[in-house]
Amino acid sequence: MAGKPKMKIKKNDLVQVMSGKDKGLQGKVISVDPERQRVLVEGVNRITKHVKAGQPGGGAGGIEVTEAPIHVSNVMIVDPETNKPTRIRIREEQVERDGRTKTVRTRVSVRSGKDL
Repeated sequence: MAGKPKMKIKKNDLVQVMSGKDKGLQGKVISVDPERQRVLVEGVNRITKHVKAGQPGGGAGGIEVTEAPIHVSNVMIVDPETNKPTRIRIREEQVERDGRTKTVRTRVSVRSGKDL
């Protein structure tokens, strides 16, 4: 593959889980992994991990509850106007700045037509 794959979901987006054990839950995207096509969503897909004490960076040890990555196809962005899941469209505009013409790409909600 040449370069990294593009993803329409970015960090800090509000998304809703569309399938899986946490179907219907909404949360904010903590991180995005374009190589593996996965996103980490706050409060979604929580797992328990047994951490051994005395490990570097481990601290006291015990049972730790943390979020696990979820595939990007299982989440949809939430429309800010209707608070329901929506698809995303990219709108390209020609903008003139300092005598130069630039192409600006904006993510747009399909449901309401508003910018994201």
